[in-house]
Amino acid sequence: MTTSQSLKLTPHESVTVREHSPGQLVVEAVYTPGGRPPPAHLHPGQDERFEIMAGQFRVDVDGEVRELGPGAIFVIPRGTPHKMWSVGDEPVRAIWTTTPAGRTHEWFTALDRLQREGRVNRDGMPPLLVMGIYLTAYRDVFRLAGPQWLLHPVLAILAMIGRLRGYEVPSPGRGVESSAQTGP
Repeated sequence: MTTSQSLKLTPHESVTVREHSPGQLVVEAVYTPGGRPPPAHLHPGQDERFEIMAGQFRVDVDGEVRELGPGAIFVIPRGTPHKMWSVGDEPVRAIWTTTPAGRTHEWFTALDRLQREGRVNRDGMPPLLVMGIYLTAYRDVFRLAGPQWLLHPVLAILAMIGRLRGYEVPSPGRGVESSAQTGP
């Protein structure tokens, strides 16, 4: 399926879906200047490929840090801790392919919903209890890097507290429903 749906993932990162099938998700990603490095994370069952079209990108893949510019291509194998962010004054534009797609599109849509509905803190990021729920629900496509024996139970406890406070992950095609406020 080809589409041009635009999704805002964080205050400094957005994607426009170019192609979505079970085999792959292809997006054009834009990382605006001024963003902070995200937490190191990994994708347990998916590989990622990035082709930088514009801007300067700092990439940390499993502890190896590089700065890449237009024309650079890099691949992140499944299970490899990584993080990347824009450096410089120009936005980074990149073609980002995730193989297989898994539930990555659903994950992106859920993050966009939080941004669009303003269910974020002053810094534009979801509150910790909300992220506990989302990171637990989507751990098949996105995990924080680190000792999973520790992270998994901590996130499960945060998710449980978040659900008790009325937060939930929307099912696909449905808005975020909660009686609780996610903002500060």
